[in-house]
Amino acid sequence: MNKPGMKPSKRPRGATALAAVAGVAAAAVVLSVAELTGAFFTARATPLIALGSTFIDFTPPWMKDFAIATFGTNDKAALFAGMGVTILLLACVLGIVAYRKWALGVAGVLLMGAVIVASVVTRAGVRPVDAVPSLLGAAAGLAVLRFLLARLWRTREWPDEAAGLAAKDPDRPSTTRRAFFAAAGVTAAVSAAAATGGRMLSAARSNVAAAREQLRLPAPATAAPAVPAGVQSKVSGMPPWLTPNKDFYRIDTALSVPEINAQDWELRVHGLVEQEVRLTFQDLLDARLIESHVSLTCVSNPVGGNLAGNAKWLGMPIRDVLQMARPTAGADMVLSTSVDGFSASTPLEVLQDGRDAMLAIGMNGEALPLEHGYPVRMVVPGLYGFVSATKWVVDLEVTRFADNTAYWTRRGWSDHGPIKTMARVDVPRSFARLPAGTVAIGGAAWAQTRGIAKVEVQIDGGPWTEAVLSDEASLSTWRQWSVDWDAAPGPHYIRVRATDGTGEVQTDKRADPVPDGASGWQSVMVTVE
Repeated sequence: MNKPGMKPSKRPRGATALAAVAGVAAAAVVLSVAELTGAFFTARATPLIALGSTFIDFTPPWMKDFAIATFGTNDKAALFAGMGVTILLLACVLGIVAYRKWALGVAGVLLMGAVIVASVVTRAGVRPVDAVPSLLGAAAGLAVLRFLLARLWRTREWPDEAAGLAAKDPDRPSTTRRAFFAAAGVTAAVSAAAATGGRMLSAARSNVAAAREQLRLPAPATAAPAVPAGVQSKVSGMPPWLTPNKDFYRIDTALSVPEINAQDWELRVHGLVEQEVRLTFQDLLDARLIESHVSLTCVSNPVGGNLAGNAKWLGMPIRDVLQMARPTAGADMVLSTSVDGFSASTPLEVLQDGRDAMLAIGMNGEALPLEHGYPVRMVVPGLYGFVSATKWVVDLEVTRFADNTAYWTRRGWSDHGPIKTMARVDVPRSFARLPAGTVAIGGAAWAQTRGIAKVEVQIDGGPWTEAVLSDEASLSTWRQWSVDWDAAPGPHYIRVRATDGTGEVQTDKRADPVPDGASGWQSVMVTVE
């Protein structure tokens, strides 16, 4: 406070910047305390995860499409980076506002806390008590903000008229600033330690990864047919026909990979059925399992994109599960829901026909990776993932399209998602510079459940040349192709199209991924030297 008879002083130079630093330090405390205490609660209860998941829920289709097209499988990292920048800016503003008018600063912090808590408690599978980490973090952040700003407010005790007094004690303002920086530094160090400790504690408390590593999958009752020797194209640089787990694309709405103990997992099958069914993970292990090679494709995959992969899956046929439940007349859809609240609408008839739709527990000879749905996910040949490939699945409701809508349908996407015929050029890449002479062109094509009958390549708008197809493993997998091209110097455009097993030629009509998948012919520009 100012001494009696003295006018209030102006704000010290640089105080606004220091107030912004105080806001950032307080925000770091909010997040770190919530991270540390959140180790004892649901993983999705931490502020960053809850806020990010809520943001994804309200993301319009065009923004999701832009994010995936721009960042691909790094879309979640981009989201976290964007959130970090936003939180940094808001923290700076709140610090400055609180420095100038404490009551407004408190109101801003409480408002942000309310938004965080609302984001937490509205997540699927989160209990009201899971809001505790956010509340503790907000309280700790508010206390630290007050603590740091108190040191800045002390610098205002030096009135403009007190230059003489300041000259007698010139170190007092700088000492106050040194105290502020010391306090801010300690706060930052403690926050970093708390956040690191929270992550380590969470990892120590979770044994899901270790349990997955120890899981031994049973042999299938029906093994996958032998893969022909010629499925892999000999063109140099082609991706492997069987996609390794570590390279398999991942597109989903989960910011934090759900960690589910297989012993605790249970699937509920209900709705328009004669008999409600509940299955445990052991029930799946004891069932007659099938093994099948199936290529999956994301509906967000652009023309020529890499959001497609091929793997060998092991699981229980969904038709066997539905046989146990016995759907009633009038049902035409199964709404599958994951542990984190995502849902997909799958036509009932697709899950009951002869295709290898399954509750998968294995991928390429090992238990499902955590990020690909451990312990159980859905795999349905012929449908885009947004209407079929539910990861961490815990609920199947037999219902009608007229009565229920799924996660992405409510956001403007189709409720049916049959995969479109698509051909892709993998070699050479766009804008490649190539030597003149014979150039090997290679790629992949897919039309799951229909198969690929022909692939054609066109150079610079000339005649179509039929490519050499690699061996076909099944109608549910992609098929690689190749063609030799006598390349002359200059710029050239390579175009590709496929014909599926029914004789239908891939359409040249360009369409965006929204609402039911991209279409069109891919064109690759190269320069021959």
